[in-house]
Amino acid sequence: MPADTAAAGRLAGLAPEPGVRKPDPLLVIDEVTRTFGGLVAVEVRHLEVQRGAITALIGPNGAGKTTLFNVVSGFDRADGGRWSFEGRPLTGRTAHQVARRGLVRTFQLTRTLARLTVLENMKLAATGQLGERILPALLPPLWRREEREIERRADELLDRFRLGQLRDDYAGTLSGGQRKLLELARALMARPTMVLLDEPTAGVNPALTQSLLGHLTQLRDEGLTVCFVEHDMDVVMGISDWVAVMAGGRLVAEGPPHTIGRNPAVVDAYLGKQHDEPEATEETGEEE
Repeated sequence: MPADTAAAGRLAGLAPEPGVRKPDPLLVIDEVTRTFGGLVAVEVRHLEVQRGAITALIGPNGAGKTTLFNVVSGFDRADGGRWSFEGRPLTGRTAHQVARRGLVRTFQLTRTLARLTVLENMKLAATGQLGERILPALLPPLWRREEREIERRADELLDRFRLGQLRDDYAGTLSGGQRKLLELARALMARPTMVLLDEPTAGVNPALTQSLLGHLTQLRDEGLTVCFVEHDMDVVMGISDWVAVMAGGRLVAEGPPHTIGRNPAVVDAYLGKQHDEPEATEETGEEE
């Protein structure tokens, strides 16, 4: 269970409140805002993601979770604020610059290249390839050894995610769950320090969901930091070391998984503030 993990142990004793300071934060977000016209999609004053932990980011639809991911990972521009990764500023960096720093993300709707094979999808994700430069590309002896090493790593990851037998199939022929596994495996080709996963189990059958969750906990145990958006509370409670809750673009609660369900701010975010108030008669105002 998450409460027994080393990561959960490092978070034990922290106050379950929004913006609480972590003992070893990897990602730190301060005063980040993003608006669309007059709509405030994100307004996060302070959020820290603990190194080596699995952090779930939850909240009702429209809470701003994916928008926050987009901003932090360089796929969208913030209106204001700053954020850092491993103590280095990431504010204003583009997506490929963020990925090179070691922060990689996946998407709710998988973005595999359907007309390339599974192996080719994997190889494209490797960073700093010599053969991608114009002049070295004209001299194959300069990059063939690197190419063989990239393919070896791709095959290792495909075998790990039980996709090895599909390496030569077109990515477009994979099931939804297999594409989710491929996207996670492809993200690891960049050798990230942290991954942001946007609803990794959405549309995945139960068997592949369990396989995916097993991979995430194993990656966490190997030192990878994971932050994921999820609506399935069984998944959240099953693998998370820490949970952060957003509503209306703001961070409204944080804490260990077992405390989140009874947090009044979380109940209000999902059910509304009036859900548990007794009805009163129009004449007397007393309970019926």
